[in-house]
Amino acid sequence: MYISIVLRTLFMYFFIILVYRIMGKKEVGQLSIIDLIVSILIAELVAIAIEAEKSIFLSIIPITILTLTQIGISYITLKNEKIRDLIDGKPTVIIKNGKLNFKEMSHLRYSLDDLVTQLRLQGVKSIEHVKYAVLEIIDYKVLADINKDYPWLKNIISKKQIELEEVFYAFYTHNKLFIITKDELL
Repeated sequence: MYISIVLRTLFMYFFIILVYRIMGKKEVGQLSIIDLIVSILIAELVAIAIEAEKSIFLSIIPITILTLTQIGISYITLKNEKIRDLIDGKPTVIIKNGKLNFKEMSHLRYSLDDLVTQLRLQGVKSIEHVKYAVLEIIDYKVLADINKDYPWLKNIISKKQIELEEVFYAFYTHNKLFIITKDELL
């Protein structure tokens, strides 16, 4: 019995590593809400597979289905902005021309302390100095408002050797883009 549990655990460990490599996830900080849900479901299925006396393959089938579904959803959201907004939510401007949008911050349950901490990490001492702060990196309307475009943004991010998926949020002030990566979060 103990040998069976050890073997099941080792098998599922390597199988889940393979699953996450296929889904293309590098770290937990990059998981979207949908990714998190899939991760929780997979964790539950793995626990069942390790503890159950039934065939381990009865858990592999639903894990494979979840993985393929997640890959499909990821592909669709990359190609379709409306579906991406529906699943991931729209980017939200929380500072515009130095003024806070408390209504949006409240809606997102994003506190002033969180915002000030992130600004301080970027060396910004006052909210009034921030032209825009957005909770998602690409908001084409905001880019248009500041007379910039996606190639401009992509160029800056590339120069900083940051992948778009690594960005938690960014803001633009005094003709400079400040980027807060997910790795910088506490």
